[in-house]
Amino acid sequence: MSEKNITIRINEFVFIDLTRNSVLQITLFLLFLVIYMTTLVGNLGMITLIRISPRLHTPMYYFLSNLSFLDVCYSSVVAPKMLMNLLTDKKSISLIGCAVQMYFFIGLGSTECLLLAAMAYDRYVAICKPLRYSVLMSPRVCIPLVVGSYVLGLLHSLVHTVFTFKLSFCRSNEINHLYCDITALLSLSCSDIYINELLIFNVGGLLEITTILSVLVSYAYILANIVKISSAAGRLKAFSTCTSHLTAVTIFHGGILILHFRPKSSTGSSIQDVSDKILAVFYTIVIPLLNPLIYSLRNKEVVDALGILQRKMFVSKVHFS
Repeated sequence: MSEKNITIRINEFVFIDLTRNSVLQITLFLLFLVIYMTTLVGNLGMITLIRISPRLHTPMYYFLSNLSFLDVCYSSVVAPKMLMNLLTDKKSISLIGCAVQMYFFIGLGSTECLLLAAMAYDRYVAICKPLRYSVLMSPRVCIPLVVGSYVLGLLHSLVHTVFTFKLSFCRSNEINHLYCDITALLSLSCSDIYINELLIFNVGGLLEITTILSVLVSYAYILANIVKISSAAGRLKAFSTCTSHLTAVTIFHGGILILHFRPKSSTGSSIQDVSDKILAVFYTIVIPLLNPLIYSLRNKEVVDALGILQRKMFVSKVHFS
């Protein structure tokens, strides 16, 4: 019987269990819940701190507040459903729900790639062209950079989502993943996925390579400029303004490359499936947790602004008591 004759209409997908051990499921639920709640508190706290602290009203922190907003949305696309599935027997998601989840997951991730590249350009201007910084990074420049990141990221996702959900899914409705990942969905299709694979490697690869190269070129100019600084203290001060961003870029793009471009077994194995899911957890809920920690612990301006806010809150509390 041909594949066309056995094609069935799939209205929902079912996620395969990360583990069938009920005790381990509860343990993972509590662990993921703590990570997710900490991610929300950390990133929303960063956004609030930037908005209420005048000393942080600069282009760098404008980009950072958008990065925190992206991280909140990015983890929220996956984490609530993942947590719910750990406590329910039927771990299903509707076809439309899966399409929406994949669209925002890819879109927000793509937007973050572009935003990190824009932040690298901001650091390049701050160090290499400090006298023109206020002009080159004025609101008329920063706002289009951020808006453009969102528009391009969501358009990129729209292409993948439309072409993925035009396919026929007939092999199974069980997704061997924690969320609606595009590669996991393509493996369930009985349609020709050649175009989809071209889009992933060409369009997705172009986005990844372009943003990484933008960061590398920016930092090449930054390093060349730092080397020209005569004093060691001056060089250290100049480079210290970039370490938080460089750390965030390394972790984010490193996660993408490890998750999607590492060598995989052609036959697949249960160990590989588990490792893929662990990497997916790290990429979707751990990395968004790390960004506010990186920018708060390694950034003197944020630490100082937080200290000022705490002192104001203490004074206000004493005044009203």
